[in-house]
Amino acid sequence: MATTLSKDESENEDYVLSKSLGGGPLGLGDPEDRSLRKAEKEILIPAKMKEKAKRLKCASEVKEFGECAKQQGLMMPFMCRAKAKALENCLKAAYSEPAFIDLCTEEFLEERAHYRRTGVKAKERKKDAIL
Repeated sequence: MATTLSKDESENEDYVLSKSLGGGPLGLGDPEDRSLRKAEKEILIPAKMKEKAKRLKCASEVKEFGECAKQQGLMMPFMCRAKAKALENCLKAAYSEPAFIDLCTEEFLEERAHYRRTGVKAKERKKDAIL
């Protein structure tokens, strides 16, 4: 009673990703694809830029603002304005630097290509490296 699909019928199946986004060795997309989707351009890469800028470019400003916030408690919005402004200016400078944007974009594309090749996410790689 079970029916089998012929080769022609199985090729017309619906997939989660379109054929341009699917493919690759694990069906996660082409690892060599350098195009960016809208969500990657507007959400994922800016998030990577924010994390990297806070850690590398503006570490001293983040630390100073954090210490001020701990000391002031509820008065933090009023007492730490100068440090918040310094942090904001530092982050704006980092976000507008073309070399920094290109660095973060390339890093994102490399992580995405690795994921598409192996199926291992960047967070899992970092976790395994720590252990």
